[in-house]
Order: sequence, then C-alpha cells, then structure tokens
Amino acid sequence: MRVLAAMSGGVDSAVAAARMAEAGHDVVGVHLALSRNPQSYRSGARGCCTIEDSRDARRAADVIGIPFYVWDLAERFHADVVEDFVSEYAAGRTPNPCLRCNEKVKFSAVLERALALDFDAVATGHYAQIVETPQGRELHRAVDPGKDQSYVLGVLTQQQLKHAFFPLGDTPKTEVRAEAERRGLSVAAKPDSHDICFIADGNTPGFLSKHLGEAPGDIVDSQGNKLGEHQGTHGFTVGQRKGLRIGTPAADGKPRFVLDISPVDRTVTVGSREELAVESLTASKPRWCGPVPIETLHVKAQLRAHGEEVAVTARVEDDQVLVDFNELTSAVAPGQAVVLYDGTRVIGSATIDSVQRSGVKV
Repeated sequence: MRVLAAMSGGVDSAVAAARMAEAGHDVVGVHLALSRNPQSYRSGARGCCTIEDSRDARRAADVIGIPFYVWDLAERFHADVVEDFVSEYAAGRTPNPCLRCNEKVKFSAVLERALALDFDAVATGHYAQIVETPQGRELHRAVDPGKDQSYVLGVLTQQQLKHAFFPLGDTPKTEVRAEAERRGLSVAAKPDSHDICFIADGNTPGFLSKHLGEAPGDIVDSQGNKLGEHQGTHGFTVGQRKGLRIGTPAADGKPRFVLDISPVDRTVTVGSREELAVESLTASKPRWCGPVPIETLHVKAQLRAHGEEVAVTARVEDDQVLVDFNELTSAVAPGQAVVLYDGTRVIGSATIDSVQRSGVKV
C-alpha cells in the first residue's frame, strides 16, 4: 500500500512513519509548511511548523529510509484555520483550531492531494485507534488516556477514515519515546508542541488584539450592573475566571466566571459558578464518523480537547444536534465542539451554537 506519512518534525509522527515503513508499506514522508514565516523558531514546547521542525522531519525520514518532501500549505492553513480562529473570537465564540486543521487541512487538502497522486492512505502521529468492522471503519479512543486525540479527530467522515492510519493509538507515549530512541531518531526527547501552534509565544489575547484591535466595553453581572471595563471581548472565553480585573468584589465573596460574550454591544457578562451551569445545548455542522444517527442516543460527550466525558441524551434534527446533559455541566462555550462517544467509539461531532442555562438561552 502506498502511504503518505505526515511528518511534523516531532517524535510521534516520526515513529508513526517508521512503523508504517516497517509494516511493508511504500511510505513517503511529507512535512506541511503551514507557517507564513518559516524562519521563525519554536519557543520550547510552543509553536510548530518552523524551519527547525522541517529539518527534524527530514532527518527522521533519512533515518527511516523513506523519500521526503515539503508541501507548502501556508495559504490554505491561514484561510481555513487562522482566519477562522480570529473571526470566531470576533463573533464571541471559542473555536478549536486543532480540530479545524484536521478537518480542513490534514484530512481534506492533504488527503485529497495524496489520493490524486495515487497514494492509498495518509498516516499521522495522532493518538487514536481505527477498528475494522463489517459495517466499516470506526474511530476509537487511544489506549493512553493522557494522550488521546480522538476529540480533535471527531470531524473525520467514514470516507476519510477509509484512507487514514493512526499507528500509535495502541501505545502509551512513554513507549513511543523509548521506541524512537531505539530507532535512532534524534527527536526522541523533543518536547511536545502545546497550546495553539500558530501562537508560538502562547499569548492568545495579544495575538487577537493585534488582528482585531481594541474595542472597549463593559463587564456586567447577570442583572446588568456594571462591574468593570475591558479592551475587547476577544480577550475572554466562557468559563474564564482569572484576569477579569473586576474592582468590586462579589457580595457573597465567591469568584465570578464569564457567562456570556456579546461583541455586538461589547459586553462581557460574569456570574457565579452556579449561574455557569448548563442543562442543554444546540450544535450545528455535524460531522459523522459513521452513519447518521436516526434514533435518540444515550451516550457520553466531550466538550473540550482535554475535558472529561459527561453523560448526555442526544438527537439529530435536520442539520442540528440537540444535547441534554444528564447532570448540569459548566463552562460550555459556543464555538467549541461537542464530540459524542459510545464507549470508546467516536460517533461524530458538531459545533456548539447555543446553550440553555438557568432558563435562559445564550
């Protein structure tokens, strides 16, 4: 089988490519140049897709003994991921750029190009598992719960899963690093990339301010009383507690959290932990890893990349997914993805549009 191995320059993708080659596949390594400024270097464990990463990927391909190329997808990445990220924050939502990158770039642009070049599949270093069944391929959680990345892969369709390999899904991260060392890969001890890859310094509010500018407004409580001021709603996310800079302490002495973000009137609403609780949500743009569910589902849902599972009842109505939580859940933000699971199997995902909280739709 001809396999295109996406090599980021990190240890996971290098070991994934090595495993595919060792399994007897005809493997070609490709590094995705996603940065408009490839001369920029990562800062510790932050950032990726730099010239440093490209060189690390090339050295790994040489050790494995496979051909290696660099594909320039910077314009596609900027349009589909970076601009989407900025526009979502401008609209008061909280996006997940890794999920969007998997949907629009790695398993859309890259897979489409790979198939056009007569490759059979794309392999990546994501921590997830694909299980073959008579009904088709299923996407499942990785065995290492601390590294599981099935949440950000919940956008993949059955057709994309047919052409995907995740060779590391059955292996803990510690064993992957040890294997890289045994294989003589120089990236064996390279730090993982954290946070948002295109914001190397980790300063998301600063990045957004640079792109959106300042738009001062008020911070108010749930009754509309002014508590403070801000320089832009893009500096906040639902559920945020730190950095609110509210001068007046709460009457009950309890911390306040961001409840709602309204860019139209430049208002950030804060309230108590109890006010943050959500009983249901409505999501759109569903992406199903298998058949579209036609019955009510009693399953688990994950609401953030590193969040815990919660029990839900979900149903599909036209192009919307309606989710009721079995118990009140907090810090659910429009723009995030809700990913549904049946055990370890990923059913699919959708983008949160609104939440029902304390009898008020937000």
